[in-house]
Amino acid sequence: MNLSGWGQFPTLDATVLHPRTEADVARTIAQGPLIARGMGRAYGDAAIARRTLSMRHFNRMIAFDGDTGQLIAESGVTLGEIIDALLPRGWFPAVTPGTKYVSLGGAIAADVHGKNHHKDGSFGSFVDWIDVMGPEGTVTRAMAGDDLFHWTLGGMGLTGIILRAAIRLRRVESGWIHQNLHIAGNLSEAIDIFEDTAAATYSVGWIDTVTGGAQMGRSLIMTGEHSTRAQLPLDKRARPLAVPRRKGPGVPFNFPAFALNPLSVRLFNMAYYNANIRRPMAGLVDWDSYFYPLDSIDSWNRIYGARGFMQFQCALPLESSRAGLDALLKAISDSGASSFLSVLKRFGAQDSRLSFPTEGYTLALDFPRSQRAIALMPLLDKITADHGGRFYLAKDSRVRAGTFHQTDPRWTSFAAMRRETGLARAFASAQSERLSL
Repeated sequence: MNLSGWGQFPTLDATVLHPRTEADVARTIAQGPLIARGMGRAYGDAAIARRTLSMRHFNRMIAFDGDTGQLIAESGVTLGEIIDALLPRGWFPAVTPGTKYVSLGGAIAADVHGKNHHKDGSFGSFVDWIDVMGPEGTVTRAMAGDDLFHWTLGGMGLTGIILRAAIRLRRVESGWIHQNLHIAGNLSEAIDIFEDTAAATYSVGWIDTVTGGAQMGRSLIMTGEHSTRAQLPLDKRARPLAVPRRKGPGVPFNFPAFALNPLSVRLFNMAYYNANIRRPMAGLVDWDSYFYPLDSIDSWNRIYGARGFMQFQCALPLESSRAGLDALLKAISDSGASSFLSVLKRFGAQDSRLSFPTEGYTLALDFPRSQRAIALMPLLDKITADHGGRFYLAKDSRVRAGTFHQTDPRWTSFAAMRRETGLARAFASAQSERLSL
C-alpha cells in the first residue's frame, strides 16, 4: 500500500504488518529491517519503510497509581485515550505536543515537546522506564540513566520496538486553562513577551510570516495556566473536569492545489491577526481548544492538497535566536512563499543524547509543496546552520544528510552505536536511510 506521514509526502509502497502479540513482533523483526508506526502523525518519512510495523493493537492501559500519577501503558495507546480515561480522575499529560492523536510510543521516540518546555522540558522528563524489543527479539526494560533509555528518547524508533512504558501525569483540578493573550507588533516585541512571561506554565505564539517591514514577525502569544476549581465561574465548579466535546468540521477530500496560494495565505494571516487583537485579553479556554486547536478539524492535512506539505521546524540557541529568526522571516518574506501555519515557542535548557530541543526558540512553518517553497528550503536550512540551529526529525521530510550531519553531530555517535549493536540491520526507516543514520 502507499504509505506516507501526516504531510502526505513522501509516499512509499510499503507492506504494513499488524502484530497482536510480542511473539508476533519478534517474528517480524527476524524477517528483515522495519520501523514501528503509531498513529502516523510524524509529518515526513520517520515512520514509513518498506516493512512498517503498526503498533495500534498494542493499545492497553495496564496500571495507574492514583497517588503518584504513574501510568503504565502499551505503546499504541494515544494521548487522547489517556486524557479520556484519566482527566475525569484529575490527571493530564505532563507534556503534550499539538495533537492528542499521537501514540505513547511515538511521543517517546520523538521525545515530543509542548508549550511548557521552558518550564518542564520534553516528554522524556516524565518517562520512568521503557520496554524495548531489540534485534534478537529480547525485551529490555530501559530505566532513566541507562544508555538505551537515553538513546531511545528522540531516537525515532531506531533503537528497537517500544512495547510499553511508565509515564507520570500531572494532577489538575479542572479541564480549563486560564489564558492570557499578548499582542506583539513585530519579532522583537514577541521575543520580549516570551522572556517577560517566562514564569507562565504554558506559552505559544502564532507568528505572521507574510507581513514584512516594521511589522515583520508580528505575533499573538498565548500564555496559560491550569485553572483551579476555585478560579472557575460558579456554573463550572460543580463539574470542573467536565468539558463539552468539540465537534468541528472535517476535510473529506484533498483541496485543489490553487486553494492555498500566496494571496489566500496573506489574506488568512491578516484576518487571523486582526480578528484576535479584538478578543478579550484574558479568559477561560477548554483544554482541547488550548492544546489541540487543529484536532477539531478532521484530516486537516488535506487542506494542502494531494501534493501535500512540508513542515520546516528548527531550534535556534538563545544567543542567536533573534538574529536567526530575523533572517528566516526575511528570507520567507522575500521569497514570496507562504507558511499557512506558523508557531513560535521558547525552549528551556535540555541536556540529552538525541532530543531536538535546545535552550532558545523554535519556529515551525507549514508550506504547501510548491516549486517556490521547495526552492526556499535550502536557504532556510543554511540560515539555521549558520546560526547554530538544528532540525526536528518528527517534522522533517527533505533535509539532506550533509546538512543534518553538519547541524547535529550527536548523530555520529548514534549511528556508530546502531552499527555496533546490530540495530542498524533490524530497524530502519525511509528517513534513517535518507539521512545515513
